Amino acid sequence: MSTPIDFYFDFSSPYGYFASTQIDQLAKQYNREVVWRPYLMGAVFKITKRQPLVQHPLVDEYSARDIARTARLHDIPIKFPSKFPVMSVAPCRAFYWLDNQDGDKAKQLALAIYNAYFVEDKDISNSDIIVEIATSIGTDRGAIQTALQDQSVKDKVREETDKAIEHKVFGSPYIIIDDEPFWGFDRFDQIERWLETGGW
Repeated sequence: MSTPIDFYFDFSSPYGYFASTQIDQLAKQYNREVVWRPYLMGAVFKITKRQPLVQHPLVDEYSARDIARTARLHDIPIKFPSKFPVMSVAPCRAFYWLDNQDGDKAKQLALAIYNAYFVEDKDISNSDIIVEIATSIGTDRGAIQTALQDQSVKDKVREETDKAIEHKVFGSPYIIIDDEPFWGFDRFDQIERWLETGGW
């Protein structure tokens, strides 16, 4: 099997959500594994001086239309959250704690968190909500509550965010294949061609 694909995303990103529904299936077609790497995009915004799309005049209306259109095109359910964007610290902590034990289960949690935010309109910045989501997929309630406050888990999120910055990651989704970066869900056609041909 070839080297894994790095899938960087922020839990508050609608395009990251779209990518999460398709990245593993696409990779599997080309005998690739995917390493899911949630990070705190807010830390990158401080470096790039960027803001979320919804905070840009003119861009905000277009982005709302594009998000809805993209969801329809790919038949991905979405109900745009009433609170957007939100801090994704708690989701990242939960993910990395679970990923240390069971990578597949961590991906299941990530998908459940995305669904809670972009379909059920739940505030995933709230630790209590994350505990409920984790519990719903079979995670021990007490264990996840403890993990969200564990210093080693906090350090892991900070470390992964720092690594993302070191790799010049600046968006969500941001996908790296054999050292080649692709930014955005709208680059999935290029990603598939890259996987099919080995690059150009």
